[in-house]
Amino acid sequence: MPSRFTLSKPAAFNLQASIILFFLASSSAPTPLYAVYQAAWGFSPVTVTIVFGIYAVAVLAALLVVGSLSDYVGRRPVLLGATLLQAVAMALFATAQGVGALLLARVVQGLATGAAAGAVGAGLLDIDRDKGTIANAVAPMLGTATGGMLSAVLAQFLPWPTRLVYVVLAGIFLVQAAGVAMMPESVIRRPGAWSSLRPQLHLPAAVRAPALLAAPALVAAWALIGFYASLGPTVARRLMGSRSLLVGGLLLFVMAGSGALIVMASRARPARAVLLFGTSALIAGVILSLAATAAASPIQFFVGAAVAGGGFGAGFQGALRSVLPLARPHERAGVLSLTYVIAYLSMGVPVVFAGLRVVHGGGLFTAAREYGLAVVALAGAALLGTLSRRPPAVPVAAPARR
Repeated sequence: MPSRFTLSKPAAFNLQASIILFFLASSSAPTPLYAVYQAAWGFSPVTVTIVFGIYAVAVLAALLVVGSLSDYVGRRPVLLGATLLQAVAMALFATAQGVGALLLARVVQGLATGAAAGAVGAGLLDIDRDKGTIANAVAPMLGTATGGMLSAVLAQFLPWPTRLVYVVLAGIFLVQAAGVAMMPESVIRRPGAWSSLRPQLHLPAAVRAPALLAAPALVAAWALIGFYASLGPTVARRLMGSRSLLVGGLLLFVMAGSGALIVMASRARPARAVLLFGTSALIAGVILSLAATAAASPIQFFVGAAVAGGGFGAGFQGALRSVLPLARPHERAGVLSLTYVIAYLSMGVPVVFAGLRVVHGGGLFTAAREYGLAVVALAGAALLGTLSRRPPAVPVAAPARR
């Protein structure tokens, strides 16, 4: 019988969902603050994209090395280490005095996030496969929306604009670490932990075809998120003629919040239908945003962000629901980690080239237009691929019972 200090399964599920949410909140927290850092330290848009991109590289490194470790040693030890490391990253952000310290904080943050991604996502599926699949799709978007807006509000209206949000998040991660220590283990330890640390890209045979089908949608969706989270706030402020930090936070909130709403609204729809909607909405949202920059219309730009955010949410959910339910329990963390490898590679690398285009090309709006057209092309390829092939039948997540 579990002791009174052991979390129940529902409590463990909610704890792990909150870990995804606040890990992603911490990743978007610096976005509204880039303008403050630029004003204080005088760096260019290229540096902004490098600071953003190095986080994605660190996530990738952790995913490749420890992404499937929790399948062997258990979910709890991996999550405990990741939450404590994330608290350290927040301390580094709060005390940063220059670009070098900011880069270091992003690297530590990325390593913590990459270590946790496979373990927490698989842990949710261990407890409840249907609800876990939905939580894996919606929690990152809720976190992105929450982190960006929280950071902007605290920086705009309270003292310590570049510190307070990190202090708050560090406290949350320490509380979560205490919760993980009381969480029941959901998998049986098995040999092979050291071998799992060798970087490898492997997909079980049962999930290969659905993963290939979903990959273009993942690339398009996460590449778009990368742009909105790095250079998007600057575009929005230029269109609005405002220097308010709330603009950047609001942009992320609108885009990620829209994605979360679409995930919840479409959770009972077939995965293929969700993928089709997601890629179509991505195309429509980006075209609206591009037209908004040409017409200098901030309202239309935010509308485009909302539509594109819905496309991101649907595309990401459709991809996860096409792949994860087909993996066996001891394969879930590895499969989810590989999914995030594709996602973070797509999010981190293209934005650095976009930053170079801003400085050495035709400027911010030219770079935004070229980036948007590339996303439209990727989403179009994903749409055609989804229409031309039918993935294997996947159990549909039923709405949560009340």
